[in-house]
Amino acid sequence: MEILIFANKYNVSWDTISWDRVYDFFRIKGFVYFISNPLIQETLLPAKIFFIVFTIFFFCAVMYFYINSSYIRYHYLPGFADIMSSQSSMTRQINSRWKKIIKRIEAGSENEYKLAIVEADDFLNQILENNGAEGETFEELVNSSKKIIPNINDILSAHIIRNSVVHNPDYELDIDSAKKILSDYEKVIKIYL
Repeated sequence: MEILIFANKYNVSWDTISWDRVYDFFRIKGFVYFISNPLIQETLLPAKIFFIVFTIFFFCAVMYFYINSSYIRYHYLPGFADIMSSQSSMTRQINSRWKKIIKRIEAGSENEYKLAIVEADDFLNQILENNGAEGETFEELVNSSKKIIPNINDILSAHIIRNSVVHNPDYELDIDSAKKILSDYEKVIKIYL
């Protein structure tokens, strides 16, 4: 803006504007010539090097604390990780929830096996609903996804066992049956990952 005022005030075209005229207009000609003097530049070299090292050191310190800060890690890095990761947040949520279900089997208690089956069935039900399967009941959701689900009969059998577990507290379930049922559920859940 001030250069335009300068050009208009002195009736100068853009072709004739030189740095000397600009320096004169801003009254900094003496300072510019003083600071660009080779002797001054040579004298300032140690200060320049010091400030460059100082800047690099503090930039590295800021980056170190930025990366290691829990605030940054919990507020910004998960979003960045989603962008950089090939897994979506939905995939990570599915994996996380499935790992919790699998941990129930590792607990070694029959009640935990039963709970794992019920949770896996509910989880598959939710996944089918979220992915556009149509139907009111679990069986309808599974049947509407026949083309996608390779082991539909195993899933329907597993659902029958799930219903037996829910409606009959005395229903006995061994670990091998529970692992097979969870394996059947897992095959279908992996399709939606």
